[in-house]
Amino acid sequence: MQPELSFVSLILHASLLVQLVMLLLLAISIGSWTAIFRKWIQLRNANADTDRFEADFWKDGDLGGLFEELRDGKRSSGAQARIFEAGMAEFLRTRKQKPGDVAAMLDGARRSMRAAYQREMDQLEAHLAFLASAGSVSPYIGLFGTVWGIMHAFRGLANVQQATLAAVAPGIAEALIATAIGLFAAIPAVVAYNRFAHDADRLSTRFDTFIDEFLNILQRQAR
Repeated sequence: MQPELSFVSLILHASLLVQLVMLLLLAISIGSWTAIFRKWIQLRNANADTDRFEADFWKDGDLGGLFEELRDGKRSSGAQARIFEAGMAEFLRTRKQKPGDVAAMLDGARRSMRAAYQREMDQLEAHLAFLASAGSVSPYIGLFGTVWGIMHAFRGLANVQQATLAAVAPGIAEALIATAIGLFAAIPAVVAYNRFAHDADRLSTRFDTFIDEFLNILQRQAR
């Protein structure tokens, strides 16, 4: 490959606007990869915590003891454990205030767990919108840089008496790099968004199922 058509040389000789587009896409790509790694770690830990808590929940049978251990920090917590804590705390509080009122106990526990569930899902779904936006917008930003670069290249041909492929090729190559960088930023973001959204939905289903099962257990204990 000729030196003037090397990747670095094409970026350095691109027009100022195209360079700014490339810089913007680079920033989006760095932000996307940062969000991808953080979200991957967060969801991996959330799944591990949920598996561990479900094993403890169904193994112990002593919900009061499990609740006290979680509150005292003797057991590692997680999203589902915090949902359990919120529901159990409200159930015990309502049972003291309104003994015998099963409906009030269950309603209070349900509302507390739903509020905790929503807080946990907000945390799990944080930054997914950024990945979706990066995946959908980056190709268009790159395309804008490409169109502008090609226009700039053809305007330069106006001062040339004889237009040849060798004369226009560097300018077009500079412009196409913007599209390539746009795709480089978009593809990982789209793949990661789809994967993480699926994982978050699976955790949401597990939390919903746990809330229903826990309420059934509380209903039997409240009688």
